[in-house]
Amino acid sequence: MRCPFCDHDETKVVDSRVSDSLDSIRRRRECLACGQRFTTYERREDMPLMVLKKDQSTEPFDRSKLLRGLIVATAKRPVSSVQLGALIDDIEAELHNTFHYEIQAKQLGDLVLKRLLELDKVAYIRFASVYKEFKDLESFTSELKKLG
Repeated sequence: MRCPFCDHDETKVVDSRVSDSLDSIRRRRECLACGQRFTTYERREDMPLMVLKKDQSTEPFDRSKLLRGLIVATAKRPVSSVQLGALIDDIEAELHNTFHYEIQAKQLGDLVLKRLLELDKVAYIRFASVYKEFKDLESFTSELKKLG
């Protein structure tokens, strides 16, 4: 690590701690040439999640886009913004843990539906009606019967 004060390339680590946000390691370093101390942060490099759409185009996973869809699906339902945030966090964590950084839109929709079913059945049906593009009343009714 290069010293930001004298540009010397030898430093020693004086102290290491996990950051308050738990997503990085804070290191206090001391330059072996000038004795100045400075702080560095070490973070895991995240690969961006990409969504492969039906038309075969890809776009970056957009947390806010998913949240907007969930807000519409849960409108006037007893679901808090904290629960929606946790739902999205859970999906993102699952995707990062699989180490597959490209996911088909259908797979993403299925992950959302799975979690919505546990959270609120009305929100599930609302989201499914847009996601599954019900063409007629029969396909909509069929989905309702699955909820039993």
